[in-house]
Parts: sequence; C-alpha cells; structure tokens
Amino acid sequence: MSAINKRVVAGLLAAAASTALVGSAVVPASAADNELKIQAIIPLTGALAFLSPPEIAGLHLAVDEINAAGGVNGQQVSLDITDSGDGDTLSIADQSATKAVSNGVDVVIGAAASGVTRSIINKITGAKIVQISMSNTAPDLSTWKDGGYYFRTAPSDLLQGRILANQILQDGKKSVSIVYQNTSYGVGLKDVASGVLTKGGAKVKTFAFPENETNFATYATKVAAAKTDATILISYDECKKALPAFQSKGIKGSSVYLVDGNLIDYSAESYAKYLAGAKGTNPGKATSDAFKAKLSAAYKKYENKELKDFVYGAETYDAVNLAAIAAQAAGSSTGPAIKSQLTAVSLAGAGKVTVTNFAAALKAIKAGKKVNYDGFSGPVEFDKNGDPTGAYIGIYKYDATGKNTLVKVVAGNSVK
Repeated sequence: MSAINKRVVAGLLAAAASTALVGSAVVPASAADNELKIQAIIPLTGALAFLSPPEIAGLHLAVDEINAAGGVNGQQVSLDITDSGDGDTLSIADQSATKAVSNGVDVVIGAAASGVTRSIINKITGAKIVQISMSNTAPDLSTWKDGGYYFRTAPSDLLQGRILANQILQDGKKSVSIVYQNTSYGVGLKDVASGVLTKGGAKVKTFAFPENETNFATYATKVAAAKTDATILISYDECKKALPAFQSKGIKGSSVYLVDGNLIDYSAESYAKYLAGAKGTNPGKATSDAFKAKLSAAYKKYENKELKDFVYGAETYDAVNLAAIAAQAAGSSTGPAIKSQLTAVSLAGAGKVTVTNFAAALKAIKAGKKVNYDGFSGPVEFDKNGDPTGAYIGIYKYDATGKNTLVKVVAGNSVK
C-alpha cells in the first residue's frame, strides 16, 4: 500500500471511529449512500510517473476545498489515490479498477494514459461509475461505447496535433521527422500532426519506438540522416533518453518540438542548455501564479515535497470539481446521478451562474439556480461524447536553463 493510500485509509478509519463514539448513532441509509466516493487511478509508477505530482496536487486541492465548503449533499467527500502503472503493466490498472468497482465508488479520476484507459474503461463505466480523465487525448475515446459515463477535461489530439503542426509550419519548417511512441497516444498524435504538416506542404518522415524504450541511438542516427528541418518527439519519460541521443548525433535542440507527455522542466538535466529554442505544446490555458501556489501548497501538505511541474494539475482539479458540482446539482452522489448532470453543469446558458469553484456552485444551487463551471484549464463545456469542446493549447519555448515559458495560447474546438 502506498503512503498516499495509507493516509486515505487512516482518515476513513478515524472518521468511522469518531462516528461510532457519538452516541453510537446509526447513520441513515440514504445519508450513507449519498457520500461522494472518488478514486483516482493515476501513474504512481511507470513511464508517466513523473507527471503524477501535479495530478496528486489537483486531487487533494479540489477535495480539500469541497470539504471545507461543507461537502457534497451535506457529506464529506472521500478520496482514494491508486496506481495505474503504464502500458507495460496493465495488470496494475486492472487491480485498481477492480478495487473501484468492489468499493462502490461513484467517480474514477483517470487514467492518465489513453492506452491504460482503454484497458479499464469497460470495467469502470460498465459498473455505472463515472470516469473522468484529466489527460486522455486519443481521438477514438470520443466514440467509445461507455454508456455515457466517460468524460475528459483534456482535449483530444485532434486539437493538439493540429496546433503543433501549424506552429511548425508557421516557423517555416519544410521537412519534419516525427519520433513517436508506438502506443495509442503516440500514434494518434503522430497521425494528426503528420496529416496537417503534409497538407501544409511539408515532407514528413516517421520513426516509431516501443513504450519504455531506453536506447535511442539508432533512432537519433536515422533522424540525423534524414536531415529534416524539425524533429517532433512524442513520448513520456523516454524523452530523458531520446534528447541526449539527439544531441550526440548533432540534431539541433532549437529544432526540437515536444508535446504534453514530455513538456517538463529539464533544468536538472546535463543537456538542459541543448534545449534552448525548443518548443512544445500542452493542453490548457496559462496557469496563474496564484493557482500554481495553491497546487504547490497542497502537494507540500500531503507529500512534503516541492511541486516542480504543473502539467494536467488544472485538468485534474477541474475534473473533481465538475463531478462534485454535478452530484450537488443532482441531489445524489451516485454514478448515474452525476452522469445525468455532468454535461449540464459544464455548459454556459441563459440564466446560469458561472462559477469557478465548488463553494460558489454550492451557494448558487442552494439558491435554486443553475450553474456553469468554468475551470482553470478552460471552459470545458462537454459535448455528447464527454469531450471538452471549448479548449486551449499552450505553446511553450525553452531557454538555456532547460525551463519553458508560455509563448501564446491558441483556442480551438477539440472535436473538429
């Protein structure tokens, strides 16, 4: 059991003991059923584990704020954080999904990787549990037969791939190498970017590698031999092996383009300076310093560590808030009840009150008003497939320290 889960279990046991001491009162069944139970299935291990800190921070920040406001339907929200592993360890995600079903949770937040979600979505949504991913981007998940129980707060790669490719064309690149992870995530993003680049007149060469690859010498040699103007790297943690290999083969760091799976702080790496001028894309609008401070404080509180990256922290926070607001609007915390209101609370409309946190939503709902949640990642606005139709992609640029800064934010529809 992880340290995170030990804290959750300890908290639940303490709460149960406290209840038992109050005159041994029996909790009405209706009240017990109305507890919003959330289980996160995120990469605590594996190729995406380096992205879990901001997700952990977003989960805790949202739940703490919700409970501080009085909870959902008058009860405190419970949170259990479990491991998803990665594409090479799908049994880990399956065990976590089985736990979610057996424990009767109402909402699952995750998985982070599209391929991992594919392996557990039927088990979760088939049990009428709402599943909201903060970072799934594979286009085919839009039409998955999930009974309407699957949602995501990150836009599909139909948007990120298009914006990434357009940026490369705007930068005047005429030929592009795409080095991509041979998974649903990598193939999907590669296909979209390649299609836009080709349509824009650029020549494209592609090189696939398996998830968790550690030796990129051969791939770097092939890219160097291709002599293209730009190189897109679509990866997870494999980037830390690929980038130094690119450098050793003379591939210009300033011509490298990264994506959400590897757009991180490289300042501690020996090749940090190599990335000066490199660019990358990441779903979501600019994260404010104030919100970053809140995420950092939450991570410090629960993990006693410094939060260095914020990728998908806002999307995770928004996923939890949307689920809680939907449960409050429905007057019930069950999966079917949340599903019935989740799209409605994400959409703007005449007479609706726009809110950016649970406390404001709770106040409006108690006053008999309908709400529209606009998140820190964007307006969200779910369509019939659970996709966020109104979305943003940020374009970032690296400096000689290995850190990136936001250059601009491009708005777009994630499903067209």
